[in-house]
Amino acid sequence: MIEQYNNQVLAFSKSFAEAAFKVQGLALQSFEKIAELQLKAIESRANATAAFVTEALEVRDFDGLKAIWPKGVTLAKESAEKAYATSQEVFGINVKTSEALGELAKTNFVATNETIKTNVDSFKKAATAAVK
Repeated sequence: MIEQYNNQVLAFSKSFAEAAFKVQGLALQSFEKIAELQLKAIESRANATAAFVTEALEVRDFDGLKAIWPKGVTLAKESAEKAYATSQEVFGINVKTSEALGELAKTNFVATNETIKTNVDSFKKAATAAVK
């Protein structure tokens, strides 16, 4: 009886370790995707800003300033749109990760519940047999 209990404890420990490993893997994959997405967005915006600043440094008179002003507004607009789009993609990745984590938890709960039910039934049978 004690041996069966020890085996159950070991099985639950193994199940918990496997689930923790899967959760960590999902979290790291999500983090990697988000970091890559944000780095690409920062890189593209930094390149666009550098190009604009280079052009702006060449302005020497008011007419040049009037010519570059719309480009500055366009840069600001594009940067804001890119930031919004990136945040939406990050949100989507987080939602997918949360769904995957929820499904993993559900699967583990169902498997654990079935194992416990099976073990309780076998203990009841063993106890009934011992009483007779």
